[in-house]
Amino acid sequence: MAAIGEFREDRQSLIRWHYLWYVAAALLVMIAAIVYGNVWFLNWVHVMSGVLWTGIDLFMGFVIGPIIRSVDVPIRKEIITRLTPVTLFLMPTLSVLTGTAGWFLAVELGFTAMPWPQFGWIVAALVLVTLMTIQGLGYLLPTSLRVCFELQKPKPDGPKIGRMMSRFYYVVASQGVMQVAIIVVMAKLVTGV
Repeated sequence: MAAIGEFREDRQSLIRWHYLWYVAAALLVMIAAIVYGNVWFLNWVHVMSGVLWTGIDLFMGFVIGPIIRSVDVPIRKEIITRLTPVTLFLMPTLSVLTGTAGWFLAVELGFTAMPWPQFGWIVAALVLVTLMTIQGLGYLLPTSLRVCFELQKPKPDGPKIGRMMSRFYYVVASQGVMQVAIIVVMAKLVTGV
């Protein structure tokens, strides 16, 4: 009986479509904050999604990443195949929530109408969030899926995974640097430009 359960777990899709309900709920909360126009609520959505996005990103890049690189392929397979379904919808949603709520918050607070050079801080934030979102959706997410699908094969191609993951870690490291930079920008905006 345990063998059947194990077989079902191994064959289970990496894409857990029921997680879309959580994505929809998060997007509805953000939309409500934007439509309602309450600065506190909009700030809460922006800060909470930003803290989660930044915290998870830094934790994954500087704690989980080195651990995954150092373990044997079977253990790596277990970690990645359990981690990917969770982060597949979570990270893109957090990046979209953070950037969108942040833009509307900046408009509400009048940051987008500031003169130069103060407006430069808004531009810096927008550039950083845009770059991180493009990297996340355009490279990190597809690479994670390709590695995960490769690891699900009966005989994963180790060198292929190694090549994908070596580039992956450089992009994750650049994300970490940009996450720290965005914290600097946000601290400057919060304390006055």
